[in-house]
Parts: sequence; C-alpha cells; structure tokens
Amino acid sequence: MNMQCFGTGSPWFTTSSVVMAVLSCLHAHGDQPWVTFRPAPEIDRGLHIVLVSGDEEYRSEEALPEFARILAKIHGFTCTVLFAIDPESGEINPMVQTNIPGLYHLESADLVVLFTRFRNLPEEQMRHIVEYINSGKPIFGIRTATHAFNLPADHPYHRYSFQYDGEDFNGGFGRQVLGETWIDHHGIHGSESTRGIIAPEAREHPITNGIEDGDIWGPTDVYTVRMPLIGEDAQPLVLGQVLTGMNIEDPPRDGEKNDPMMPIAWTRSYTGDSGNTAKVFTSTIGSSQDFASEGLRRLWVNAAYWLLELEVPENADVGLVTDYEPSPFKMDWHRKGLKPGDLPGID
Repeated sequence: MNMQCFGTGSPWFTTSSVVMAVLSCLHAHGDQPWVTFRPAPEIDRGLHIVLVSGDEEYRSEEALPEFARILAKIHGFTCTVLFAIDPESGEINPMVQTNIPGLYHLESADLVVLFTRFRNLPEEQMRHIVEYINSGKPIFGIRTATHAFNLPADHPYHRYSFQYDGEDFNGGFGRQVLGETWIDHHGIHGSESTRGIIAPEAREHPITNGIEDGDIWGPTDVYTVRMPLIGEDAQPLVLGQVLTGMNIEDPPRDGEKNDPMMPIAWTRSYTGDSGNTAKVFTSTIGSSQDFASEGLRRLWVNAAYWLLELEVPENADVGLVTDYEPSPFKMDWHRKGLKPGDLPGID
C-alpha cells in the first residue's frame, strides 16, 4: 500500500486505522461509498474532517463535496465525505434514509460536519455518531441537521430524533446539541430568500471575519428559531433577513418577519453523557445553491477553523475548486446514477 495515499504523518493515524487507510485508498477506483480529499503535503495540517450528507431536498450531496475540496485543497485539511447510498446499486441516493456507509471514519475525525435530514439509521451506524457527539470533539450542523434523525420509538437511540419529547432530551439532537430542532419555515419556502446580516454582538467574532452585511445570500428561506437559544453561552452570529423574492437584490419583507430577525448561524457548547464539552456551530442556511454565495463559504470555512481552535483567517480564500453548478433545491431532485467515485476532484 502506498502510505502517502492516507497521510501517515497525521496525528490520528495509528496501527488500528490501517484497515481504514486501505479502504480509503481504494476510493479512487470508485469502489468505496465515500470520497476523501487530501491536501498537498506542504499545507497538510494533519487534521481530519468528516462531512456527513443525507437530505432529500437541499442537495447536501453536492454542497459538502465542494466544501470538502475547499477545506482540503486550499486550507490543508483531509476531508472524508459520506453519503446516503442505495445498498443495491451503490449510487448516491438521499431518498434512502437508512444507510450512510463509512460512519466509522468518525473514530478518527477531529471535526464532524453534519447535513442530514430525517435519517433512520441502523443502530451500528448511529452508534458512531452518538459516540462522536459524546466525545467532546467539535460539531458543525447545517440546515436540516436541526432535524437530522427520525428514529422509531424502539430504536436504541430514539432520543436523538427531532420529535423526541422526553424531559431528558427534549427536541432530540437538534434542540439539545445544536440549539434548536425543526419548528417551521419562517420565510415562505420557495418564494422568500434570505440575506445574512451580522448580529450586532458578533461583529468582532472570528467566525464573521471578512464578512459584511449582505455578503451571505441564499434562495432558501429562513427557519423559525425559538429565542433565546438554549445554552448559557449560545451566541447568534448571523441573522436572516427575509426578502420579498428569490433574487439577491430583492428588498426585505416589511413587518414582523424581520422584527426581530431569526438567527441563521450561531455557536454554543454541548456537554454529552461522558461529561466532555464540545464546541458547536450551526448554520440553518446551507443548500447547494446557498453555497454558491462567497459569504456563506467564508462563514463555513471560518467556522471550521474556530471549531478546531485554529486562528481564523482575516479574509479566508474560499474560491471554488471545481466548476460548481448546484442543482435547485427540490425533493427527490438529486442527480441520478452517480456513485461517489464519479465525483470530480478525487485524488
């Protein structure tokens, strides 16, 4: 095996991860249901980010690979992207809610980026996620991650479901870990887009470095968030201004929709069952089309640096690595017939 394929100089490479290294190296042949993007040796930070896609509507399977390419090729992070996979065809199919292969990569992750919706994963796959959540390592949630899981009442990890109403973990993963579960669309879905306004108290926060009011825009609508966010240290970073239409130049909606504006990005911390405390960043703006916004890409790159306790660039390079052409957000609108090995930019 060519050990350069996996970067054995990284601090998380151990003897026990040899099998994972072998499997990861095979991805270039299209044999594996995930992809790994690696930095050039001269910029390699020796840190591993695992990005987990799996939503039916907002094209996380398009946004996260491009995000991973930026993080790897420009910023020096090794990035593994996981997908909802049809077990029969091996194709990426976000309508399959019960299978995300490769979640064991979380055992070596320094950061997880989670962009899933209503997943009903088997116990073994969920176990890797729950163990990571309780590890104290940082957590990055995107849009539908507020309602990431929909697990039946007899599932061992049912309390992570978005609808869980028990007092011990009310609101499930979204509410307890990220700060909010699914509530509602605040803007009108499909007709009122979102402009990002930096929260007044967050203008000096490192995650907002290089971002001005209006730099963030996306055609998806603002999500409803209950205020205040749970957690004594919860801090809104970006507010979502509801616009009257689906263009970046459209004026804001008058009235109570923007008074007050809902947070669309925030930070908080989460202390899991193990007693370890994790840094958390949540962005409820984040479809593949939203990711075309340079301001949103900078927000997410900055958040990755901050979560990993690295110095956040003053004006991070967030140029697109491929000819990124995102699909419109729409239910069951994913590109059919693609396997992870078909994606561009794989080493």
